[in-house]
Amino acid sequence: MAGGVWGRGRVAPVGGLTLTALAEGIQGIQGQPLGSPSEDPQPDLAAEPGCAGATHTAGSVPCSPPSAQEPAPEGPSQATQSSWEDGALADLALYTAGCMEEAGYAGTQETALTLSSALEAQGERLENQVQALVCGLLSQVPSLAEGRPRRAALRVLSALALDHARDVVCALLPCSLPPDRTAAELWRSLSRNQRVNGQVLVQLLWALKGAAGLQLDALAATHALGEMLTVSGCVGATRGFYPHLLLVLVTQLHKLAQGPRTPDSPKVWGPSHRGPPHSHASCAVEALKALLTGDGSRMVVTCMEQAGGWRRLVGAHTHLEGVLLLASAMVAHADHHLRGLFADLLPRLRSPDYAQRLTAMAFFTGLLQSRPTARLLREEAILERLRAWQGDPEPTVRWLGLLGLGHLALNRGKVRHVGTLLPALLGALGEGDTRLVGAALGALRRLLLRPRAPVRLLSSELRPRLPPLLDDARDSVRASAVGLLGTLVRRGRGGLRLGLRGPLRKLVLQSLVPLLLRLHDSSRDAAESSEWTLARCDQALRWGLLEEMVTVAHYDSPEALSRVCHRLVQQYPSCVPTFLSQTQGYLRSPQGPLRRAAAVLIGFLAHHTSPSCVSQDLLDSLMQDLGQLQSDPEPAVVSAAHVSAQQVALLARTLEPPHTSRLLSLHLLARLARLGTLTHQGHSASPARPLPVYTDSPFQRRSLADRWGCLGAS
Repeated sequence: MAGGVWGRGRVAPVGGLTLTALAEGIQGIQGQPLGSPSEDPQPDLAAEPGCAGATHTAGSVPCSPPSAQEPAPEGPSQATQSSWEDGALADLALYTAGCMEEAGYAGTQETALTLSSALEAQGERLENQVQALVCGLLSQVPSLAEGRPRRAALRVLSALALDHARDVVCALLPCSLPPDRTAAELWRSLSRNQRVNGQVLVQLLWALKGAAGLQLDALAATHALGEMLTVSGCVGATRGFYPHLLLVLVTQLHKLAQGPRTPDSPKVWGPSHRGPPHSHASCAVEALKALLTGDGSRMVVTCMEQAGGWRRLVGAHTHLEGVLLLASAMVAHADHHLRGLFADLLPRLRSPDYAQRLTAMAFFTGLLQSRPTARLLREEAILERLRAWQGDPEPTVRWLGLLGLGHLALNRGKVRHVGTLLPALLGALGEGDTRLVGAALGALRRLLLRPRAPVRLLSSELRPRLPPLLDDARDSVRASAVGLLGTLVRRGRGGLRLGLRGPLRKLVLQSLVPLLLRLHDSSRDAAESSEWTLARCDQALRWGLLEEMVTVAHYDSPEALSRVCHRLVQQYPSCVPTFLSQTQGYLRSPQGPLRRAAAVLIGFLAHHTSPSCVSQDLLDSLMQDLGQLQSDPEPAVVSAAHVSAQQVALLARTLEPPHTSRLLSLHLLARLARLGTLTHQGHSASPARPLPVYTDSPFQRRSLADRWGCLGAS
């Protein structure tokens, strides 16, 4: 720098830049030349916009005000009202700037207080100097002492923002990246001032909305919002646009999740600079948490943390799941905002912006869980909207529509719309998208939980659709389908006991074998759901087999399974061929435990079955499939198939001789001989059929100890 007070290669004195800019602005407005009316030569002062500060060239600044050769006032309280006239204010600014280097602590304090008062008095006339003033504060605040001097300097920014909130935000945002402590302190100081924090938050909201496609601008606005919202009590300033701000932040997360991810994506320090730098998405999540916490909705934040909702919100494929979790948490713990959110969502449902529209759809769907909120619209209008979503080519939109129908099914007073709900829900059971099938199954289950649920109608409609889903390749679909059957049985148990539920009874018997075998499913959810559903069937149909079924489920007990088969064969002899045919299909399952379980079930069914209940073709087919299992890669499957083949052969030998000669062909006799199934007596004798004995299963059992991780020493 040049000579004089400003030309010693030092950092500009505290307050110098800001006061000089202030003086230039005031004198420029007045049309006065810079400098003092005194006869002494004055410096040529020129303040450059931006954060670099002002460059002062020649000359020196007088140490006394030219208009009054008296010492500087000791504090703002000694300044009279006349001293704040335009000319006196300009002279005071120049004098203070020139003498700042010799001011010390007392002068620094007085400078901050004087500048604060000056700006409060003349702020409406400083529009053109906002950029320089804000950047001056950024450079000066770190060198101010903690306490009253620093607070007084921060009052400058608040006084300026009172009349120029937009200009202050526009000036401070570019200086917030990369973020530093000073910028964060300035944002928080604005947040603490109740007179300006609402205006500043609104400006940041518009800045965030207007930064579409400009990632750095959006990041700066998001970071600034996070800093302001961390200040206790600031959320009260969002009254009137709280729902709008919340939805903008959530939509911002959707855009970030769907946007390109590169290694050089900008990072930002989280609010208050605790911990390592965070991504833009993490910064938005922190701002959202601060918004919720400051409003007293800490339970919403806790629920999201426990359910993994924050992680889902930032995921490219799980964002909408996170939105649904957030809506559910707000229904449970922040219902005072639901009406405002619902009203703000409606116009967004037709937004041309894809991210905004999908986020609004997910929020709308989640808020339908709240009965008071759902009543804000006519139920016919909601149904019409959700049904329209079912015709959308985008699977995600159809999925959200199905979830909405499920939430709507729980609301009382809408039972008359079952005829509208059912076609959409039943039609979705044939979708290829797992989310759609799962949403439809969940909605049907919710429909069954309602009073006066249409059990008979659903039993008839589900009979051709539900059994295939019990064997679906998708674990979640199998578990949900089995659970839906259990709920259907529980709701219709009264009629089942009286024999009045023909469609439901047929559906239960049709599903009995899959339920028994799915106790050995590799999916824990499917296995536990099968156990629960079998317990409901046992209760409704009064089998008295609950203990046996639980034992089979947790300990894979052959003795318990034998008692189950004995009871079922006694009660439903006409269904035995169906039971055997269904079990035969599982001999080709890709899951080893299911193949073994199917072989064992065939053995016990054959042991307890009367010869008059089966046909030659069925036994021939069973023997052929059991024989093919002799080359199975699992030794346990081979062993079980061998024992069950003996039981099928013994059952065949008890048939009348004309049937026996047709059944046991020479080829089959040779196969049985190779397996060691026939004794030296051949097939001339018909001894009593011994109970089959199976070796212990090597597959993991779902015992209680195993379930809770409490296995003892083996």
